[in-house]
Amino acid sequence: MMDRVILAGFGGQGVMFLGKVLAYAGMGADLELCWIPSYGPEMRGGTANCSVILSDEEIYSHVIDYADAAIVLNKPAYDKFAPKIKPGGVLVVNSSLAKLDKVREDITIIQIPATDIANEIGNSSIANMVCLGALLPTMKLVDLQKIEKAMNELTGKKRPQLLETNLNAINRGMEFIQE
Repeated sequence: MMDRVILAGFGGQGVMFLGKVLAYAGMGADLELCWIPSYGPEMRGGTANCSVILSDEEIYSHVIDYADAAIVLNKPAYDKFAPKIKPGGVLVVNSSLAKLDKVREDITIIQIPATDIANEIGNSSIANMVCLGALLPTMKLVDLQKIEKAMNELTGKKRPQLLETNLNAINRGMEFIQE
């Protein structure tokens, strides 16, 4: 079993951190994994994306031709990565920043106003975690428990106040798709 995930947005939206959370969740679950970051030349405000592959068997290639799922945090990311989702896959779109004009019919698209929800929580920089919450129920190899463990490892010691905020954002994303 394998989860191939693409994460994309502007630099500064937490795309790489989101990838690290998934990678740490995979490591904590003793999965094989591959995390490949890609930064635009401008860094903050430029493009950023990463791919994460989680597998319970050996990974033979780090290249993702077609992903099982993706989170896109803005319209340019949607335009670039929506075609890279395999038919039957899942795409989570931050609808606060990406208004869709062309929608693929062969994938599940979850449009979530992640930035608006993050602002309601009181921290606009956690829209990435809201989107993770929307994606999490569709993933095969990681769940909320594994994500919580990874988040604790990544932020719990250095910035414990962010741990609760991030977990709240993930839960809000999960609640949104259950409505």
